[in-house]
Amino acid sequence: MPVKNANRSIPAFQHYKQISFETLAASWFTYDGWEVFLPVIDHDMKTDLLVSDGENFYRIQIKTIESDDETHIVENKWGDAHIDYVIYFSRSANWGYVVKPFSQRKKRLNSPENIRFHQHPKPFIKAFNRI
Repeated sequence: MPVKNANRSIPAFQHYKQISFETLAASWFTYDGWEVFLPVIDHDMKTDLLVSDGENFYRIQIKTIESDDETHIVENKWGDAHIDYVIYFSRSANWGYVVKPFSQRKKRLNSPENIRFHQHPKPFIKAFNRI
């Protein structure tokens, strides 16, 4: 049986977790037939994924939260960068939200205009298609 021998620092381990959710979202978009592009560098562009339906391109920021409380307050971490959607994943529960970027500093995650999804490909795509 393979054994993981790498000892990651706490910041590195947190980065690995974040990347795993970006990869998960990319696989779910691919599963649904979207073209998915991963920027080599997204410094200051705030684009974790670029997805296309063949005609339109959408810039997406992926965020995770360490909470199972859907009333969690999230912050605008993208500033005025032009992105199309923010997708939040809970690391401690089995749900997430698809959100249009907001300009205010903070916002409640389960605001009425945000679309909740169960962390599974079909509910995720259904939520994305509703936004």
